[in-house]
Amino acid sequence: MTALEGAGFHLHLVSDATGETLNAVAKAACAQFDVRAIEHVHALVRTGRQLDRVLREIEDHPGLVMYTMVNPELRDALVAGCQPLRVTTIAVLEPVLSAMARFLGRERTGRPGRQHALDAEYFHRIDALNYAMAHDDGQMFDDLDQADIVLIGVSRTSKTPTSIYLANRGIKTANIPLVPGRPLPLTLEGLKHPLIIGLTVSPDRLMQIRRNRLIALNEEGPSDYADLDTIREEILSARRLFERHKWPVIDVSRRSIEQTAAAILHLYAQAQAKSRSDTP
Repeated sequence: MTALEGAGFHLHLVSDATGETLNAVAKAACAQFDVRAIEHVHALVRTGRQLDRVLREIEDHPGLVMYTMVNPELRDALVAGCQPLRVTTIAVLEPVLSAMARFLGRERTGRPGRQHALDAEYFHRIDALNYAMAHDDGQMFDDLDQADIVLIGVSRTSKTPTSIYLANRGIKTANIPLVPGRPLPLTLEGLKHPLIIGLTVSPDRLMQIRRNRLIALNEEGPSDYADLDTIREEILSARRLFERHKWPVIDVSRRSIEQTAAAILHLYAQAQAKSRSDTP
């Protein structure tokens, strides 16, 4: 691999589909080494002529090659073409696909981009995203019974980004802010289908988040919004509400959005399993 002094290194991402999987893996890997990759994205490579162009660019900018290709002839040609260039090639999905094939006792389909097909699952995710956007920050209450999950919490407890993350997983999620002096929607009391989850956070952490928010908005003067005593009262009131309704609670103080979403999905799976067991 040839590194560029002080600039990073060339990273070639070769795929016979859109390259979304490669891009996600590459970003996650580079983050572990705190390096900058100069990405060359070669998507929808499905013919020998297209592969020849890719190899010429790899020769002009040698570096690391990561690929996901289901066509064995193209895959072998890519590896063979990289060998004389002395560049490292990594088959990103090969260990996973080989292990699954052995476990399932089945051959892989060999269809490129199969994971991104416009199937029912894809449209289900789009529907969930539209729902999350329409029900962000308590915008709509009339059809909360159509949600899979309803998140409730005081301001700045990551309700919106968590809702969007869950929607990308196909989970219809609404979120409702707890605002002092503002009652919750009456429809919330009678909901049967959605799993309602309370989000909480430590007062000190929330104070810092809110202060940073005010600074970003150029509103640095005194405000109850970022006052520690006021925040403590808000959080205590929220916890009392959650306990009264027996809603599960997740503390987001030191969690990333992904970690919060993982905890929510675990609770959701448990609720789904209980619902199935209770159904005669």
